[in-house]
Amino acid sequence: MSRSARSPLLLAGLLAAAGAAHFAVPRQFDAIVPRALPGEPRTWTHVSGLAELALAAGVALPRTRKAAAHATAAFFVGVFPANVKMAVDWRHRPAPHKAVAYGRLPLQLPLVLWARSVAKNAEGRS
Repeated sequence: MSRSARSPLLLAGLLAAAGAAHFAVPRQFDAIVPRALPGEPRTWTHVSGLAELALAAGVALPRTRKAAAHATAAFFVGVFPANVKMAVDWRHRPAPHKAVAYGRLPLQLPLVLWARSVAKNAEGRS
């Protein structure tokens, strides 16, 4: 399987794993839900987990890949405030924790670009 054929499946796998983690260990996700959002953090944790699972399915299927990959890029932008909240909240933690929290911030851009690349490569295949 070529690298370009594996890329959407790897992205789908990442989304599926992250989505499942929202249900397996929700407390860690609850903690990074921005306080400005209405309602309970657990609700947002479950909604974002379901969104990631749906996006994973969409990216995995060639017929829906382009639209799902575009939606995934938007999703990655939309969850960035949670990563910022995590970095702010963890700024006084030990160095390894801070490294994880701060490391998530610049990783968001490659994720957005990856999703856009999957969408672009799917254009001729829909």
